[in-house]
Amino acid sequence: MRIAGKAIASNVIGREDVERGIERTSFSLTLSGQCISSYDPTDWSKNHSIVKFEACVRTKSILLAAFAAILSLIAVTAVGAREVTHAMGVTDVPDAPKRIVVLTNEGTEALLAMGIKPVGAVRSWLGKPWYDHIAPQMEGVTVVGDESAVNLELIASLEPDLILGTKFRQEKIYSQLSAIAPTVLSERIRSDWKGNMKLYAAAVGKLPGAEAAFTAYDDRVAAISKALGDKKAEKISLVRFMPGRTRILLKDTFAGNVLSQIGFARPANQDRMEFADEVTKERTPEFEGDRLFYLVYDTGDGKTAAAAADWTSDPLWNNLAVVKAGKVGAVSDAVWNTAGGIVAANLMLDDIEKLYGLPASR
Repeated sequence: MRIAGKAIASNVIGREDVERGIERTSFSLTLSGQCISSYDPTDWSKNHSIVKFEACVRTKSILLAAFAAILSLIAVTAVGAREVTHAMGVTDVPDAPKRIVVLTNEGTEALLAMGIKPVGAVRSWLGKPWYDHIAPQMEGVTVVGDESAVNLELIASLEPDLILGTKFRQEKIYSQLSAIAPTVLSERIRSDWKGNMKLYAAAVGKLPGAEAAFTAYDDRVAAISKALGDKKAEKISLVRFMPGRTRILLKDTFAGNVLSQIGFARPANQDRMEFADEVTKERTPEFEGDRLFYLVYDTGDGKTAAAAADWTSDPLWNNLAVVKAGKVGAVSDAVWNTAGGIVAANLMLDDIEKLYGLPASR
């Protein structure tokens, strides 16, 4: 049973039980300034006024309606529950949720990595509606909007028993989500993907599965780091072209986090635990590094791709030492940034292995 998004265990209660309880109840109420004390609605033989009788009947009807409303919120069978502490507080979640709706791209990847297929999920930032690298696993999953604009009515129609999301995107609608099903929100997204996956794993009761996935990933990181050796001293510059703006991605980003785990160095101006610097073309010299990877977030209209092509043909770009050295490469925005989960993290490791000519570690 759930009230305001919390799972409650209850015994079976029927309407007849409620009515019998009300019949046995003595009421004390005030009507027209006159107190009716210890009134027993089952004893009509007493000499009461019509007003008193009607008051009692109305009271009984009100209580019956109230109990009926409560019963509509209370499940008639006991439900196992666990407490999960998250960005919005503490929520009781079912022991074995079966119908999960996930409201972040990284959360979708976390569930898939743990062998869970959600009944509903927000669409991928790039894809129709899913990223290519998860599309086969997401067949039949209902799209419930975007991370920043979910469809509450559609979510409710799926009758979920658990909702997973992030405070960063869904804080303002948390109470509405909680009214549909127990809701667990992470504090942030993307750069802290491991911590978020651990939270989601706790909510779905799959912590061992998450830990196994982390171990496999960490083993890959260690192997790649060892194989790279001194090449990790290369200062990696990250640039992202977006609709109408361009950013230098710093260390507190998904790609920055993965690069740090491997042990790569960053240029001095990018060696900060911050998100990004938004730049104009005049600041192109700040892209400098020993190696430069750039991402193009193109939503399908071609505008960002055209802007990136214009930028990378500019004399300021071509004058960069890293460009002259031929150490510039385009990488997938979906994998290196927007997907933001463990599936993408492993794909990013695949890219690093290929870019540096390392043997595949999986």
